[in-house]
Amino acid sequence: MTEKRIVITEFGTFAFPDPCRNIFSRFFSYFKGLEVTDNALVNVYPIGEDYYACTETNYITKVNPETLETIKKVDLCKYVAINGVTAHPHIERDGTVYNMGNCFGKHFAFAYNLIQIPPLQADKEDPITKAKVVVQFPCSDRFQPSYVHSFGMSTNYFVFVEQPVKINLFKFLSAWSIWGANYMDCFEPNETMGVWMHVAEKHTGEYLNIKYRTSAFNIFHHINTYEDNGFLVVDVCCWKGFEFIYNYLYLANLRANWEEVKKHAEKASQPEVRRYVLPLDIKTEDTGKNLVSLPYTTATATLRSDGTIWLEPEVLFSGPRQAFEFPQINYKKYGGKPYSYAYGLGLNNFVPDRLSKLNVRTKEIWVWQEPNMYPSEPIFVSCPDALEEDDGILLSVVVSPAVGHKPAFLLILDAKDMSEIARAEVDTNIPVTFHGMFKQA
Repeated sequence: MTEKRIVITEFGTFAFPDPCRNIFSRFFSYFKGLEVTDNALVNVYPIGEDYYACTETNYITKVNPETLETIKKVDLCKYVAINGVTAHPHIERDGTVYNMGNCFGKHFAFAYNLIQIPPLQADKEDPITKAKVVVQFPCSDRFQPSYVHSFGMSTNYFVFVEQPVKINLFKFLSAWSIWGANYMDCFEPNETMGVWMHVAEKHTGEYLNIKYRTSAFNIFHHINTYEDNGFLVVDVCCWKGFEFIYNYLYLANLRANWEEVKKHAEKASQPEVRRYVLPLDIKTEDTGKNLVSLPYTTATATLRSDGTIWLEPEVLFSGPRQAFEFPQINYKKYGGKPYSYAYGLGLNNFVPDRLSKLNVRTKEIWVWQEPNMYPSEPIFVSCPDALEEDDGILLSVVVSPAVGHKPAFLLILDAKDMSEIARAEVDTNIPVTFHGMFKQA
């Protein structure tokens, strides 16, 4: 606001150049390091006794959970070898935080580090100062890392899905200094790699050199990952194909009339909720066979003669231009374990117009939806005396721009049948949100 221009490049918006500097001074500023955004608008999560707002860069912002005031900005690069981290960490019951992002590995090649931040110890030192790398995943292309938005974690394993949306390193390094570009301009599809899935042992940090492969898709959100009789069951929200789905989310497209929005969305990849099953015990004599023996899924894993394991998913939910995204589960009790229910934001041609509950065992679905109401990610809150997995409520911030309505409200649903319990209306315009958490007062 002081400069009256955008001074830091964001995900989809490039910084306007300083009119007092020419292209040569901008070029030389490249050698002084990049200015990376600290716009922590994606999620909030706890570390120790503190709470941090985050985006997908190396900066996280400590906030006061009572007043929401900013306390300080933290650069994770000062504590652990990581270029940036996801906005979707996994958090264990004891407070241990796991997260991942790309890094520079051996021989100047890119890799992906999975980091651990321990819970608060008796010495009361900031847990971030004790962060460490526990696993390093290799990169399919040593000079072009994939975009990483989330990862899977079970009781004993980490699962990283390496997608065919790649970061062009030259564009990334030059974007801020030489030409007017943003993060989005640095993504390129790899039309031939498909998807690689990587698995590592959680407690030893051992990388399992098993080559899981499948056809191309975009992935942003894992729903849940669990172990069952020598298999890893990986449930994900995905978008078919190698083209980056964010290409369809520019405001110019979403601000068009409804028929134009739908016409544009028809060109995009089809969204699906999929279940992949990864066998952990591989025997060469099983070449050509489907290794999956779990009775409740149609997902397959076939060992090929070249040593790769080709995965075909079971589709848990699919509808024409209807996405089940921003998934949530009863994470505290069922994260990394067998489960039945997932809750998600329904996207109708990319427009969030419903909340859904999915039974991943039976594929039954429940929906909350009202005209001219645009909800956000549903946050599951378990009842204090819960006996069943779905004993609880869902919280969602709903935008209601139609005439005659308050502009926004907090919606409270019964997580069992998606019926409305209450809503808290406000006179404030609230933007559609990405992710968040419930903190008990």
